[in-house]
Amino acid sequence: MAEYIPSPSAWVREQVELYERTNGAEGSTDAAGQAVIIVTNTGNKSGAVRKTPLMRVCDGKRYVLVGSKGGAPEDPLWVYNLRAQPLVEIRDKAQVMAMRVREVADAAERARLWALAVAAFPIYAEYQQKTQRQIALFVAEAL
Repeated sequence: MAEYIPSPSAWVREQVELYERTNGAEGSTDAAGQAVIIVTNTGNKSGAVRKTPLMRVCDGKRYVLVGSKGGAPEDPLWVYNLRAQPLVEIRDKAQVMAMRVREVADAAERARLWALAVAAFPIYAEYQQKTQRQIALFVAEAL
């Protein structure tokens, strides 16, 4: 098993640790009280285990992962990791699932999933307006 390298961001490290230590009883929401999942993936350069809290957006039994980075001009680092290695683990409170992700390329599917993400977290629409890049969307499905 690869080495886990915690995020250099203190709030990410602390949220992941709290979430995992309490099986999501604590740390499973953001500052605004919105639901969060933990995505464990493999670093595309380091090969190390990485963990990222992301907003919980569901499409049935699938998860929609939104690479918003607050509308920054570049994708978050985890997007590059998922493009290179699609096998992930998703922790939704105490439930931990091995999943495979794929980036959404089909325009109709993307439009439907983007609308679902924005309905769950309206700030995503503002983030898209802030950046010229198309915010990456991934679908995570059980293996």
